[in-house]
Amino acid sequence: MRRTILPALMVAHVFVTMPPAVAPATAQPYPNRPVKIIVPTPAGGPVDVMARLLANALPAVLGQNVIVENRAGAGNTLGSKVAAAADPDGYTLLVSAASGLIMSPMVYKSAGYDENSFAPIALVAETPQVLVAHPAAPFGSVAELVAYAKANPGKLNYSTGGAGTLPHLTAELFKQLSGTDIVHVPYKGSGDAIKDLLSGRVELMFDGPATAIANAKTGRVRLLAVAGPNRLAGAPEVPTMAEAGVPGYEFVGWTGLAAPAATPKPIIERLRADIVRIAATEDAKAWFASLAAEPGIQSPEEFTAFIHAEHAKFGALIRQAGIRAE
Repeated sequence: MRRTILPALMVAHVFVTMPPAVAPATAQPYPNRPVKIIVPTPAGGPVDVMARLLANALPAVLGQNVIVENRAGAGNTLGSKVAAAADPDGYTLLVSAASGLIMSPMVYKSAGYDENSFAPIALVAETPQVLVAHPAAPFGSVAELVAYAKANPGKLNYSTGGAGTLPHLTAELFKQLSGTDIVHVPYKGSGDAIKDLLSGRVELMFDGPATAIANAKTGRVRLLAVAGPNRLAGAPEVPTMAEAGVPGYEFVGWTGLAAPAATPKPIIERLRADIVRIAATEDAKAWFASLAAEPGIQSPEEFTAFIHAEHAKFGALIRQAGIRAE
């Protein structure tokens, strides 16, 4: 069944008035000062882009400035740990991919938090990963890649933004189902991982659809397959992984908005309601579609259940693949 999710790629010029969150008579209504969004990835990546779009749109409905603070490192755990330890008052939020919320805490034992350290607000975006190759790589399809990798075990390399990140697990699942031996080359962020793919230092990478399609149009990468269940509207000629010859393969990434655990429920509901109202704009829907992401709505309770289900799924893959911090 297709999940409904909450779009977060909002436009700054939307103006919607919302009532303040319920608060005790002695307390000032939320918010009465700027709100900070922590992003556990470097500036410029897909998670950072989503966070900055939120930061641009939310002031119109919150009545306060929203500031983005990048705290990258250790597989997205550094920034996530800071957010988890912040006061649960709604003034520090986290925008993170599944990596920072679920995967990396299972890989980095020193993370100091887990998915229960947060109060989920909204599933922001769900987008498929795309397997891309350097144009000089000696294969032009998934079938040719698998044949080459099996004939040359350990010779090919793939890059990621760090151990335990979504592209890492996406690639490990591919290796398991295709029976190939491809070497993982982790970087401190996705930007460096992409640079070395474009330079030819590594042959492969699982990337987000927007970046992958943009680089393919300029001939800097070759698109091999979509990790999700459907082809991309922006590149309909690219097959899904199952269509390309890896049956049973399906891997979709997502980005969510969360607050520290114990953040009052009225604040959680206020933030979700604000985002839902903003998300209804045609501009937001169009922007979302341009990134091959699906718009929709989930309640905080549904998002919480989804996170626990994802924890079980990713945990099994991490244990089976023996993934650990590198």
